Amino acid sequence: MHVPFLTLESQQKKIRSEVVQKFTQVYDKGNYIMGEELTTFELSYAQFSGTNYCIGVGNGYDALKISLLALDIKEGDEVILPAYSFYATLLSILEVKAIPVFVDIDKKDGLMDLHQLESKMTSKTKAIIAVHLYGHMVNMDQLLDVVNKHQLFLIEDNAQAQGAEWRNKRSGSFGHVNATSFYPGKNLGALGDAGAITTNDEDLYKKCLSIRNYGSTVKYVHNTVGVNSRLDELQAGFLNIKLKYLEKWNLERQNIVDMYSELLKNVRDIFHFRAKDVCLPANHLFTIHTKKREKLKEFLKEKGVGTLIHYPIPLHLQEGVNYLGYKKGDFPIAEEIASITLSLPLFIGMTNEQVKYVCDQIKLFFDVTD
Repeated sequence: MHVPFLTLESQQKKIRSEVVQKFTQVYDKGNYIMGEELTTFELSYAQFSGTNYCIGVGNGYDALKISLLALDIKEGDEVILPAYSFYATLLSILEVKAIPVFVDIDKKDGLMDLHQLESKMTSKTKAIIAVHLYGHMVNMDQLLDVVNKHQLFLIEDNAQAQGAEWRNKRSGSFGHVNATSFYPGKNLGALGDAGAITTNDEDLYKKCLSIRNYGSTVKYVHNTVGVNSRLDELQAGFLNIKLKYLEKWNLERQNIVDMYSELLKNVRDIFHFRAKDVCLPANHLFTIHTKKREKLKEFLKEKGVGTLIHYPIPLHLQEGVNYLGYKKGDFPIAEEIASITLSLPLFIGMTNEQVKYVCDQIKLFFDVTD
């Protein structure tokens, strides 16, 4: 049996006719930037997220960068983030010339260790970026207590958690501004690069609108320094279609993860992250953790099972930020998790037989290597 790590084939087949029709509609209208499809999607995604406003932008990285700019985060300001995330989280901070301050993660869930937050704060600390890694949400009760106590800005990095909930409240609705990505492989994915910002603050909404469009909300009038990062009409139209299916698709992901958890529960030498009881995860990825990762990865490849490693190098050890002066051992949990994490296949249309096959091969591997 062949089980790819990810395929969009089943998902795309289901909506092909709608997508083709939408392409024709947008093509025939002749308005490809800042039109009706974008407005419709922004309203729909804000409603889905439980927020007052949504601003469509070019990609998830731009969503983070524009969020920081809207909060007036500038050179010399400190922004706290987890040491274990995708590089874009860090890069957005560097782009606005702020200072990244890393926090180690909790080994049980891979999320920012909130018990370390206050020890990382200084008079220069202005914001925290909370990354809802793999679709599991950071403990928002505890995090909001810290944010409110120290009067900090909160940004949710919601790129992997569209539709996740904390105490029945959607991710991307807790922060002052919140950034998400619609990269094709995300739970809600476009057919190219795309992203968005959500917020409940009208002033921040207006600032984000201006910044994404060259610092302008009135043509040829520029009231601030901005960027060119606009979610185009085609991608907005495709996202309008896919948003209708997101809750159903997230439930399918949950069923796949439940099956993985049940079939692998008695396998020695592995563990996987678990969401808090009050969190409904979006299950963007399902990862297992084992010190035999490299051999297991190769074994599964031979058996026709695709896997990936998210992420093999923690942020503080990336070569591109050597100048920050961090070294191995500074964030030991992030470093350990980076060395033992393996992401298993998880995609819409994955069958029970495919899940069982993957689990059977993992069990076989540990039987053979014990």
